[in-house]
Amino acid sequence: MKKLLAARSYTTPTEVALLLVRVVGGLAMVLHGWPKIQDPMGWMGPDAFAPGFMLALAAVAEFGGGIAWIVGLLTPIATFGIACTMGVAVYMHAIMNGDPFVARGASYELAAVYLAVSLLILAMGPGRLSFDRAVFGER
Repeated sequence: MKKLLAARSYTTPTEVALLLVRVVGGLAMVLHGWPKIQDPMGWMGPDAFAPGFMLALAAVAEFGGGIAWIVGLLTPIATFGIACTMGVAVYMHAIMNGDPFVARGASYELAAVYLAVSLLILAMGPGRLSFDRAVFGER
């Protein structure tokens, strides 16, 4: 488990870029998840396509995962949760609802961007400038 959570080391510019992506993306996820965490099992309303416990998992993934990104703690686990949640969001908007990529109304642009950021962080890890490195060391 320690090896999974240990941070990789990169050049200083890459480390700073990873930190910036984590903090900005994490803040966006926290703000995106905040309304959901207020009513974790019912934020989609009575016509939700998923049961309440899955809505709660999505709310925790977005809100808690955003906090984890900001501080860089348990980053791979948090990122996996965010990636799964955003993958479902892209699928629901693009495939099930037929929404366009970009539109003034319903679209899947934002979910796709969050999914891409989560895949980047999942592939690269949190970097040296994270609590994961302080707690679990470097690979």
